[in-house]
Amino acid sequence: MNDFVRMTQLDNGIRVVTETMPHLKTASLGIWAGTGARNEAAREHGISHLLEHMAFKGTERRSAVQIAEEIEQVGGDLNAMTGHESTAYYARVLAEDVPLGLDILADILTHSIFDETELVREQNVIVQEIGAAYDTPDDIVHDLFQEAAFDGQILGRPILGTPETVRGFSPADLNAYLDGHYRGPDMIVAAAGAVDHDRIVDQAAELLGDVSSQKGPEPEAGRFTGGERRDIRNLEQANIVLGFPAPAIDDPDFYVARAAAGVLGGGMSSRLFQEVREKRGLCYSIYAFSMAFRDTGLLAVSAATGAEDLRELVDVTVAELQRASEGVESTETERAKMQLKASILMSQESPSSRAGQLARQLLMLGRTVPSDEIVARIDEVTPESVSTFLKGALAHLPALSAVGPVGVLDPVADIAKQLGARQAA
Repeated sequence: MNDFVRMTQLDNGIRVVTETMPHLKTASLGIWAGTGARNEAAREHGISHLLEHMAFKGTERRSAVQIAEEIEQVGGDLNAMTGHESTAYYARVLAEDVPLGLDILADILTHSIFDETELVREQNVIVQEIGAAYDTPDDIVHDLFQEAAFDGQILGRPILGTPETVRGFSPADLNAYLDGHYRGPDMIVAAAGAVDHDRIVDQAAELLGDVSSQKGPEPEAGRFTGGERRDIRNLEQANIVLGFPAPAIDDPDFYVARAAAGVLGGGMSSRLFQEVREKRGLCYSIYAFSMAFRDTGLLAVSAATGAEDLRELVDVTVAELQRASEGVESTETERAKMQLKASILMSQESPSSRAGQLARQLLMLGRTVPSDEIVARIDEVTPESVSTFLKGALAHLPALSAVGPVGVLDPVADIAKQLGARQAA
Protein backbone atom coordinates (compact mmCIF):
# COMPACT_ATOMS: atom_id res chain seq x y z
CA MET A 1 0.00 0.00 0.00
CA ASN A 2 1.54 3.32 -1.02
CA ASP A 3 1.61 6.43 1.17
CA PHE A 4 -1.52 7.84 -0.45
CA VAL A 5 -3.65 4.70 -0.01
CA ARG A 6 -5.40 4.14 3.32
CA MET A 7 -7.83 1.45 4.41
CA THR A 8 -10.09 1.28 7.47
CA GLN A 9 -12.53 -1.50 8.38
CA LEU A 10 -15.78 -0.47 10.02
CA ASP A 11 -17.31 -2.41 12.91
CA ASN A 12 -19.70 -4.26 10.56
CA GLY A 13 -16.91 -5.37 8.22
CA ILE A 14 -17.29 -2.73 5.49
CA ARG A 15 -13.86 -1.68 4.29
CA VAL A 16 -13.22 1.93 3.37
CA VAL A 17 -10.27 2.46 1.04
CA THR A 18 -9.11 5.77 -0.36
CA GLU A 19 -6.26 7.07 -2.46
CA THR A 20 -5.40 10.74 -2.21
CA MET A 21 -4.30 12.24 -5.54
CA PRO A 22 -3.12 15.70 -4.40
CA HIS A 23 -3.00 17.29 -7.87
CA LEU A 24 -6.74 16.74 -8.49
CA LYS A 25 -9.73 18.91 -7.62
CA THR A 26 -12.27 16.16 -8.29
CA ALA A 27 -13.01 12.78 -6.78
CA SER A 28 -14.51 9.45 -7.77
CA LEU A 29 -16.18 7.37 -5.12
CA GLY A 30 -18.41 4.36 -4.96
CA ILE A 31 -19.82 1.46 -3.05
CA TRP A 32 -18.93 -2.00 -4.35
CA ALA A 33 -20.82 -5.12 -3.28
CA GLY A 34 -19.16 -8.48 -3.76
CA THR A 35 -22.25 -10.02 -5.27
CA GLY A 36 -23.38 -10.32 -8.86
CA ALA A 37 -24.91 -12.64 -11.40
CA ARG A 38 -23.10 -15.75 -10.17
CA ASN A 39 -24.60 -15.30 -6.69
CA GLU A 40 -28.17 -15.70 -7.94
CA ALA A 41 -30.34 -18.77 -7.44
CA ALA A 42 -32.06 -20.11 -10.57
CA ARG A 43 -35.26 -18.17 -9.87
CA GLU A 44 -33.22 -15.03 -9.20
CA HIS A 45 -31.57 -14.92 -12.62
CA GLY A 46 -31.16 -11.24 -13.50
CA ILE A 47 -32.08 -9.83 -10.09
CA SER A 48 -28.62 -8.32 -9.44
CA HIS A 49 -28.89 -6.21 -12.58
CA LEU A 50 -32.51 -5.27 -11.88
CA LEU A 51 -31.58 -4.22 -8.34
CA GLU A 52 -28.83 -2.00 -9.75
CA HIS A 53 -31.41 -0.27 -11.96
CA MET A 54 -33.99 0.07 -9.19
CA ALA A 55 -31.53 1.64 -6.76
CA PHE A 56 -31.88 4.93 -8.64
CA LYS A 57 -35.69 4.92 -8.69
CA GLY A 58 -36.40 6.51 -5.35
CA THR A 59 -35.67 6.27 -1.63
CA GLU A 60 -37.46 7.24 1.55
CA ARG A 61 -35.83 10.69 1.30
CA ARG A 62 -35.47 11.27 -2.44
CA SER A 63 -37.54 10.62 -5.54
CA ALA A 64 -35.84 9.39 -8.72
CA VAL A 65 -35.93 12.94 -10.07
CA GLN A 66 -34.42 14.36 -6.88
CA ILE A 67 -31.56 11.84 -7.01
CA ALA A 68 -30.70 12.99 -10.52
CA GLU A 69 -31.18 16.68 -9.76
CA GLU A 70 -29.09 16.72 -6.58
CA ILE A 71 -26.01 15.18 -8.17
CA GLU A 72 -26.28 17.13 -11.43
CA GLN A 73 -26.86 20.41 -9.60
CA VAL A 74 -23.25 20.21 -8.40
CA GLY A 75 -21.96 19.05 -11.81
CA GLY A 76 -21.55 15.43 -10.75
CA ASP A 77 -22.86 12.20 -12.19
CA LEU A 78 -23.98 8.81 -10.92
CA ASN A 79 -23.75 5.41 -12.54
CA ALA A 80 -23.66 1.72 -11.72
CA MET A 81 -22.49 -1.58 -13.17
CA THR A 82 -23.36 -5.22 -12.59
CA GLY A 83 -20.84 -8.00 -13.20
CA HIS A 84 -20.73 -11.70 -12.48
CA GLU A 85 -18.98 -11.22 -9.14
CA SER A 86 -19.65 -7.65 -8.06
CA THR A 87 -22.02 -4.73 -8.40
CA ALA A 88 -20.76 -1.14 -8.27
CA TYR A 89 -22.55 2.15 -7.60
CA TYR A 90 -20.35 5.19 -8.13
CA ALA A 91 -20.22 8.95 -8.47
CA ARG A 92 -17.88 11.62 -9.82
CA VAL A 93 -17.94 15.00 -8.10
CA LEU A 94 -15.89 18.04 -7.22
CA ALA A 95 -13.84 17.73 -4.05
CA GLU A 96 -16.28 19.72 -1.91
CA ASP A 97 -19.20 17.50 -2.95
CA VAL A 98 -17.77 14.14 -1.85
CA PRO A 99 -20.07 14.10 1.22
CA LEU A 100 -23.12 14.61 -0.99
CA GLY A 101 -22.01 11.85 -3.37
CA LEU A 102 -21.53 9.37 -0.55
CA ASP A 103 -24.83 10.37 1.06
CA ILE A 104 -26.74 9.65 -2.16
CA LEU A 105 -24.94 6.35 -2.77
CA ALA A 106 -25.61 5.15 0.77
CA ASP A 107 -29.22 6.31 0.55
CA ILE A 108 -29.99 4.34 -2.61
CA LEU A 109 -28.50 1.17 -1.09
CA THR A 110 -30.07 1.37 2.35
CA HIS A 111 -33.38 3.21 1.90
CA SER A 112 -34.69 2.39 -1.60
CA ILE A 113 -38.46 1.91 -1.60
CA PHE A 114 -38.79 -0.23 -4.76
CA ASP A 115 -42.06 1.31 -5.83
CA GLU A 116 -44.28 -1.15 -7.72
CA THR A 117 -44.98 1.25 -10.60
CA GLU A 118 -41.30 2.07 -11.02
CA LEU A 119 -40.48 -1.64 -10.87
CA VAL A 120 -42.84 -2.54 -13.70
CA ARG A 121 -41.45 0.30 -15.79
CA GLU A 122 -37.84 -0.72 -15.18
CA GLN A 123 -38.58 -4.38 -15.85
CA ASN A 124 -39.82 -3.33 -19.26
CA VAL A 125 -36.66 -1.27 -19.83
CA ILE A 126 -34.47 -4.30 -19.05
CA VAL A 127 -36.53 -6.58 -21.27
CA GLN A 128 -35.84 -4.08 -24.06
CA GLU A 129 -32.15 -4.20 -23.13
CA ILE A 130 -32.20 -7.99 -23.37
CA GLY A 131 -33.79 -7.72 -26.80
CA ALA A 132 -31.20 -5.20 -27.95
CA ALA A 133 -28.38 -7.50 -26.81
CA TYR A 134 -29.93 -10.44 -28.67
CA ASP A 135 -30.11 -8.31 -31.81
CA THR A 136 -26.40 -7.43 -31.55
CA PRO A 137 -24.34 -10.42 -32.76
CA ASP A 138 -21.05 -9.28 -31.24
CA ASP A 139 -22.80 -9.00 -27.85
CA ILE A 140 -24.74 -12.25 -27.89
CA VAL A 141 -21.76 -14.27 -29.12
CA HIS A 142 -19.91 -13.47 -25.88
CA ASP A 143 -22.88 -14.48 -23.74
CA LEU A 144 -23.08 -17.74 -25.67
CA PHE A 145 -19.34 -18.23 -25.24
CA GLN A 146 -19.57 -18.02 -21.47
CA GLU A 147 -22.54 -20.40 -21.55
CA ALA A 148 -20.46 -22.90 -23.53
CA ALA A 149 -17.43 -22.46 -21.29
CA PHE A 150 -19.40 -23.09 -18.08
CA ASP A 151 -22.14 -25.38 -19.32
CA GLY A 152 -25.04 -25.79 -16.89
CA GLN A 153 -23.49 -23.48 -14.27
CA ILE A 154 -24.51 -20.15 -12.77
CA LEU A 155 -21.31 -18.59 -14.12
CA GLY A 156 -22.46 -19.47 -17.64
CA ARG A 157 -25.68 -17.47 -17.45
CA PRO A 158 -25.97 -13.97 -18.95
CA ILE A 159 -26.01 -11.11 -16.45
CA LEU A 160 -29.24 -9.55 -17.75
CA GLY A 161 -31.46 -12.55 -17.04
CA THR A 162 -34.39 -13.54 -19.25
CA PRO A 163 -37.62 -11.65 -19.94
CA GLU A 164 -39.48 -14.26 -17.88
CA THR A 165 -37.28 -14.06 -14.80
CA VAL A 166 -36.96 -10.26 -14.91
CA ARG A 167 -40.71 -9.74 -15.16
CA GLY A 168 -41.30 -12.14 -12.27
CA PHE A 169 -39.56 -10.16 -9.52
CA SER A 170 -41.50 -8.28 -6.84
CA PRO A 171 -40.38 -5.52 -4.44
CA ALA A 172 -40.17 -8.21 -1.75
CA ASP A 173 -37.76 -10.21 -3.91
CA LEU A 174 -35.50 -7.18 -4.32
CA ASN A 175 -35.49 -6.47 -0.59
CA ALA A 176 -34.74 -10.11 0.22
CA TYR A 177 -31.82 -10.22 -2.21
CA LEU A 178 -30.48 -6.91 -0.91
CA ASP A 179 -30.69 -8.07 2.70
CA GLY A 180 -29.18 -11.46 1.93
CA HIS A 181 -26.24 -10.42 -0.23
CA TYR A 182 -25.32 -6.81 0.56
CA ARG A 183 -23.41 -7.58 3.76
CA GLY A 184 -20.66 -5.61 5.49
CA PRO A 185 -17.80 -8.10 4.98
CA ASP A 186 -18.64 -8.16 1.25
CA MET A 187 -18.84 -4.40 0.70
CA ILE A 188 -16.22 -1.77 -0.10
CA VAL A 189 -16.44 2.02 0.00
CA ALA A 190 -13.70 3.25 -2.33
CA ALA A 191 -12.68 6.78 -3.29
CA ALA A 192 -9.81 8.34 -5.19
CA GLY A 193 -8.78 11.88 -6.07
CA ALA A 194 -9.27 14.90 -3.83
CA VAL A 195 -10.49 12.93 -0.82
CA ASP A 196 -10.13 13.04 2.97
CA HIS A 197 -9.91 9.46 4.27
CA ASP A 198 -10.94 10.14 7.87
CA ARG A 199 -13.94 12.21 6.83
CA ILE A 200 -15.14 9.46 4.48
CA VAL A 201 -14.69 6.82 7.18
CA ASP A 202 -16.74 8.84 9.67
CA GLN A 203 -19.51 9.44 7.16
CA ALA A 204 -19.56 5.81 5.97
CA ALA A 205 -19.83 4.60 9.57
CA GLU A 206 -22.81 6.91 10.12
CA LEU A 207 -24.61 6.11 6.87
CA LEU A 208 -23.84 2.38 6.55
CA GLY A 209 -23.53 1.34 10.16
CA ASP A 210 -26.78 -0.64 10.10
CA VAL A 211 -25.63 -2.94 7.28
CA SER A 212 -25.39 -6.54 8.52
CA SER A 213 -22.01 -7.70 9.78
CA GLN A 214 -22.70 -11.29 8.65
CA LYS A 215 -20.92 -12.48 5.53
CA GLY A 216 -23.12 -13.34 2.55
CA PRO A 217 -23.36 -16.84 1.04
CA GLU A 218 -20.59 -18.15 -1.21
CA PRO A 219 -21.46 -18.84 -4.86
CA GLU A 220 -21.04 -22.27 -6.42
CA ALA A 221 -17.57 -22.97 -7.77
CA GLY A 222 -16.95 -22.40 -11.47
CA ARG A 223 -15.64 -25.27 -13.62
CA PHE A 224 -14.61 -24.90 -17.28
CA THR A 225 -16.38 -27.54 -19.36
CA GLY A 226 -15.91 -26.50 -22.97
CA GLY A 227 -18.55 -27.15 -25.58
CA GLU A 228 -20.32 -25.09 -28.18
CA ARG A 229 -23.25 -22.78 -28.78
CA ARG A 230 -24.15 -21.59 -32.25
CA ASP A 231 -26.98 -19.39 -33.45
CA ILE A 232 -27.41 -19.66 -37.22
CA ARG A 233 -28.74 -16.41 -38.65
CA ASN A 234 -28.96 -14.82 -42.08
CA LEU A 235 -26.28 -12.15 -41.52
CA GLU A 236 -23.41 -10.74 -43.54
CA GLN A 237 -20.85 -11.59 -40.85
CA ALA A 238 -20.16 -14.67 -38.78
CA ASN A 239 -19.11 -13.78 -35.22
CA ILE A 240 -17.13 -16.39 -33.32
CA VAL A 241 -15.36 -16.76 -29.98
CA LEU A 242 -13.02 -19.69 -29.34
CA GLY A 243 -11.60 -20.12 -25.87
CA PHE A 244 -9.90 -22.22 -23.21
CA PRO A 245 -9.52 -22.33 -19.42
CA ALA A 246 -7.23 -19.79 -17.77
CA PRO A 247 -6.08 -19.01 -14.21
CA ALA A 248 -8.20 -17.43 -11.49
CA ILE A 249 -7.40 -13.87 -10.45
CA ASP A 250 -5.22 -14.92 -7.50
CA ASP A 251 -3.34 -17.63 -9.42
CA PRO A 252 0.43 -17.17 -9.89
CA ASP A 253 -0.10 -17.53 -13.65
CA PHE A 254 -2.71 -14.76 -13.88
CA TYR A 255 -0.32 -12.39 -15.65
CA VAL A 256 1.06 -15.21 -17.78
CA ALA A 257 -2.43 -15.66 -19.24
CA ARG A 258 -2.77 -11.93 -19.83
CA ALA A 259 0.58 -11.83 -21.58
CA ALA A 260 -0.45 -14.83 -23.69
CA ALA A 261 -3.54 -12.92 -24.81
CA GLY A 262 -1.29 -10.01 -25.76
CA VAL A 263 1.04 -12.22 -27.79
CA LEU A 264 -1.86 -13.85 -29.62
CA GLY A 265 -4.09 -10.87 -30.29
CA GLY A 266 -3.26 -7.86 -28.16
CA GLY A 267 -2.74 -5.30 -30.88
CA MET A 268 -1.76 -4.68 -34.48
CA SER A 269 1.65 -6.30 -33.98
CA SER A 270 0.17 -9.49 -32.49
CA ARG A 271 0.33 -12.87 -34.19
CA LEU A 272 -3.32 -13.20 -35.06
CA PHE A 273 -3.75 -9.65 -36.32
CA GLN A 274 -0.70 -9.97 -38.55
CA GLU A 275 -1.44 -13.45 -39.87
CA VAL A 276 -5.23 -13.38 -40.14
CA ARG A 277 -5.88 -9.79 -41.14
CA GLU A 278 -2.71 -8.27 -42.54
CA LYS A 279 -1.30 -11.25 -44.47
CA ARG A 280 -4.49 -13.07 -45.46
CA GLY A 281 -7.21 -10.41 -45.28
CA LEU A 282 -9.67 -12.84 -43.68
CA CYS A 283 -11.38 -10.35 -41.35
CA TYR A 284 -11.52 -6.75 -40.25
CA SER A 285 -11.13 -7.39 -36.53
CA ILE A 286 -9.57 -10.20 -34.53
CA TYR A 287 -8.30 -10.04 -30.96
CA ALA A 288 -7.55 -12.21 -27.94
CA PHE A 289 -8.53 -11.53 -24.35
CA SER A 290 -8.26 -13.09 -20.93
CA MET A 291 -10.68 -12.72 -18.04
CA ALA A 292 -10.43 -13.98 -14.48
CA PHE A 293 -12.91 -14.80 -11.74
CA ARG A 294 -12.34 -15.76 -8.11
CA ASP A 295 -11.83 -19.44 -8.92
CA THR A 296 -11.37 -19.81 -12.67
CA GLY A 297 -10.69 -17.86 -15.84
CA LEU A 298 -10.86 -17.76 -19.63
CA LEU A 299 -8.53 -17.10 -22.55
CA ALA A 300 -10.27 -16.54 -25.87
CA VAL A 301 -10.01 -15.31 -29.43
CA SER A 302 -12.85 -13.26 -30.93
CA ALA A 303 -13.30 -12.51 -34.63
CA ALA A 304 -15.89 -11.83 -37.32
CA THR A 305 -15.77 -12.65 -41.01
CA GLY A 306 -17.91 -13.67 -43.96
CA ALA A 307 -19.19 -17.23 -44.31
CA GLU A 308 -16.85 -17.91 -47.25
CA ASP A 309 -13.76 -17.19 -45.11
CA LEU A 310 -14.91 -18.68 -41.82
CA ARG A 311 -13.35 -22.11 -42.07
CA GLU A 312 -9.99 -20.73 -43.20
CA LEU A 313 -10.05 -18.14 -40.40
CA VAL A 314 -10.61 -20.87 -37.81
CA ASP A 315 -7.94 -23.11 -39.34
CA VAL A 316 -5.37 -20.30 -39.31
CA THR A 317 -6.34 -19.32 -35.75
CA VAL A 318 -5.95 -22.91 -34.55
CA ALA A 319 -2.57 -23.13 -36.25
CA GLU A 320 -1.39 -19.90 -34.63
CA LEU A 321 -2.58 -21.05 -31.21
CA GLN A 322 -0.67 -24.26 -31.60
CA ARG A 323 2.45 -22.51 -32.88
CA ALA A 324 2.42 -20.22 -29.84
CA SER A 325 2.12 -23.23 -27.51
CA GLU A 326 5.29 -24.61 -29.11
CA GLY A 327 7.24 -21.46 -28.37
CA VAL A 328 7.05 -17.67 -28.45
CA GLU A 329 9.76 -15.12 -29.13
CA SER A 330 11.24 -13.00 -26.36
CA THR A 331 10.56 -9.85 -28.39
CA GLU A 332 6.82 -10.50 -28.66
CA THR A 333 6.62 -11.49 -25.00
CA GLU A 334 8.34 -8.27 -23.98
CA ARG A 335 6.00 -6.29 -26.21
CA ALA A 336 2.95 -7.90 -24.60
CA LYS A 337 4.38 -7.24 -21.13
CA MET A 338 4.97 -3.59 -21.95
CA GLN A 339 1.40 -3.26 -23.23
CA LEU A 340 0.17 -4.73 -19.94
CA LYS A 341 2.30 -2.45 -17.78
CA ALA A 342 1.39 0.64 -19.76
CA SER A 343 -2.31 -0.16 -19.61
CA ILE A 344 -2.25 -0.69 -15.85
CA LEU A 345 -0.13 2.34 -15.06
CA MET A 346 -2.04 4.67 -17.39
CA SER A 347 -5.34 3.62 -15.84
CA GLN A 348 -4.05 4.65 -12.43
CA GLU A 349 -3.94 8.25 -13.56
CA SER A 350 -7.77 8.26 -13.59
CA PRO A 351 -9.48 8.58 -10.18
CA SER A 352 -12.44 6.53 -11.44
CA SER A 353 -10.21 3.70 -12.58
CA ARG A 354 -8.13 3.86 -9.43
CA ALA A 355 -11.12 3.68 -7.09
CA GLY A 356 -12.43 0.71 -9.06
CA GLN A 357 -9.08 -1.06 -8.97
CA LEU A 358 -8.77 -0.64 -5.20
CA ALA A 359 -12.30 -1.94 -4.64
CA ARG A 360 -11.85 -4.97 -6.90
CA GLN A 361 -8.51 -5.84 -5.33
CA LEU A 362 -10.03 -5.83 -1.85
CA LEU A 363 -13.04 -7.86 -2.97
CA MET A 364 -11.12 -10.43 -4.98
CA LEU A 365 -7.74 -10.58 -3.23
CA GLY A 366 -8.48 -9.28 0.25
CA ARG A 367 -5.83 -6.55 -0.03
CA THR A 368 -4.73 -3.68 -2.21
CA VAL A 369 -1.84 -4.43 -4.54
CA PRO A 370 0.89 -1.80 -5.07
CA SER A 371 1.79 -0.93 -8.64
CA ASP A 372 5.39 -2.01 -8.06
CA GLU A 373 4.20 -5.51 -7.13
CA ILE A 374 2.05 -5.77 -10.25
CA VAL A 375 4.92 -4.64 -12.46
CA ALA A 376 7.26 -7.12 -10.77
CA ARG A 377 4.84 -9.99 -11.43
CA ILE A 378 4.53 -8.98 -15.08
CA ASP A 379 8.32 -8.83 -15.34
CA GLU A 380 8.48 -12.45 -14.14
CA VAL A 381 6.59 -13.66 -17.22
CA THR A 382 8.87 -15.47 -19.68
CA PRO A 383 8.39 -16.82 -23.20
CA GLU A 384 8.63 -20.31 -21.73
CA SER A 385 5.88 -19.65 -19.17
CA VAL A 386 3.59 -18.30 -21.91
CA SER A 387 4.05 -21.31 -24.19
CA THR A 388 3.74 -23.75 -21.26
CA PHE A 389 0.47 -22.13 -20.19
CA LEU A 390 -0.88 -22.28 -23.75
CA LYS A 391 0.08 -25.93 -24.15
CA GLY A 392 -1.90 -26.81 -21.03
CA ALA A 393 -4.89 -24.66 -22.00
CA LEU A 394 -5.10 -26.10 -25.51
CA ALA A 395 -5.24 -29.64 -24.13
CA HIS A 396 -8.85 -29.02 -23.03
CA LEU A 397 -12.00 -29.24 -25.12
CA PRO A 398 -12.42 -25.62 -26.29
CA ALA A 399 -15.50 -23.48 -25.75
CA LEU A 400 -16.90 -22.19 -29.04
CA SER A 401 -19.72 -19.75 -29.75
CA ALA A 402 -20.83 -18.64 -33.19
CA VAL A 403 -23.56 -16.33 -34.47
CA GLY A 404 -24.52 -15.67 -38.08
CA PRO A 405 -23.92 -17.80 -41.21
CA VAL A 406 -22.00 -20.39 -39.19
CA GLY A 407 -23.47 -23.63 -40.55
CA VAL A 408 -20.18 -24.36 -42.35
CA LEU A 409 -18.21 -24.21 -39.12
CA ASP A 410 -16.74 -27.50 -37.90
CA PRO A 411 -18.06 -28.85 -34.58
CA VAL A 412 -15.95 -27.91 -31.57
CA ALA A 413 -14.96 -31.57 -31.12
CA ASP A 414 -13.35 -31.49 -34.58
CA ILE A 415 -11.49 -28.29 -33.68
CA ALA A 416 -10.22 -30.07 -30.56
CA LYS A 417 -9.03 -32.92 -32.79
CA GLN A 418 -7.19 -30.40 -34.98
CA LEU A 419 -5.39 -29.10 -31.92
CA GLY A 420 -4.66 -32.62 -30.71
CA ALA A 421 -3.35 -33.69 -34.10
CA ARG A 422 -1.01 -30.72 -34.24
CA GLN A 423 0.19 -31.43 -30.71
CA ALA A 424 0.93 -35.02 -31.60
CA ALA A 425 2.70 -34.09 -34.85
